[in-house]
Amino acid sequence: MSFDEIIDRRNTHSSKWDNMEKIYGVSPDDGLAMWVADMDFKPPQCVLDAVTKQIAHGVLGYFTDTTSYNNAICGWMSRRHGWNVDPNGIFTVHGLGNGTALCLQTFTDPGDAIVLFTPVYHSFARITKASGRTVTECEMKNNNGRYELDFDAYDAVMTGKEKMMIFCSPHNPGGRVWSQSELQQVADFCVKHDLILVSDEIHHDLVFSGQKHIPMPNAVPAISNRLVMMTATSKTFNLAGSHTGNVIVEDAILRQKFADTMSMLSISANSFGLYMAEAAYTGGDAWADDLVAYLTENKRVFDEGINAIPGLKSMKLEATYLAWVDFSDTGMTREEFTDRVQDVAKIATNHGITFGTGGENFLRFNLGCPRSVIKDAIARMQNAFGDLQ
Repeated sequence: MSFDEIIDRRNTHSSKWDNMEKIYGVSPDDGLAMWVADMDFKPPQCVLDAVTKQIAHGVLGYFTDTTSYNNAICGWMSRRHGWNVDPNGIFTVHGLGNGTALCLQTFTDPGDAIVLFTPVYHSFARITKASGRTVTECEMKNNNGRYELDFDAYDAVMTGKEKMMIFCSPHNPGGRVWSQSELQQVADFCVKHDLILVSDEIHHDLVFSGQKHIPMPNAVPAISNRLVMMTATSKTFNLAGSHTGNVIVEDAILRQKFADTMSMLSISANSFGLYMAEAAYTGGDAWADDLVAYLTENKRVFDEGINAIPGLKSMKLEATYLAWVDFSDTGMTREEFTDRVQDVAKIATNHGITFGTGGENFLRFNLGCPRSVIKDAIARMQNAFGDLQ
């Protein structure tokens, strides 16, 4: 396919486009939707063919025998990441937001605290608080536009109520790809404070040249007795609407606990999601490679344009299609720079404050769109902040 194709998603029940005016006051008629983390691209043809085949069959009943589906997951993880997954440890959930909630329910109790390295994906805190748990924020250090972890500082903020860490690898927002040493430190911290480690690796396929994502089980095999992995096709292949993700648990004790929660809630998979994911993991390699190449140029064009505006700085992405733009040096309040982006540039973005401590002066821009949209966004931003030129 051509990633340059403009696909009109307005009035298609698209959260990204049809919700932007209600939430941000940006009309889809003349505005740009650069917030929700789904892309404006069709998935690989093999995925569309899989759905078409099921529709053509005409009977849409319950799904059984996930052997080929599980094998597709294992094959992808092995050849793309060098990670050998036990198919018996794969649980299919209704997206990783649901997976996060199920982990909280399984491995923690109301009143427990959950460790988050902030700023981080906003739904982690929302789901945690809605589950009756609290958040212990460990703010990352912004070292000249690159996030780093400071475990000496984090030791000092532990209260003793912490039971779990939700870790984002690669990181959203900020696009960090964590090193072997950093992953070892994360694992050591979890052992020291007796935390279950939930590693959300949903962006692991979207890693740029010069970087290497290391799955947590490969980085620290000894952590398996407290490790829960979360992966999905949704970000890589733009299948978020399928609401299909995987919680992968190696340890037998943790696996049984999670299986009990799945059984108690009678959670079974969406058959269309299974067909789509299997097709993507079986036949989507070339498409995924082409996507990363396209996103590489998108981020180059975006960074060059944004960084040319005095006071704005786009954090260098090592992974993901989510640009994290710092407005600190504009001297503006959060309300002032946000209003310029929404009211003048007419761009809907995610507000950095929702990502927790450290995100207050940022906005997150979705670069998973045709390049012409990126260029339009840059022109709008340069106009909106033209007095800073």
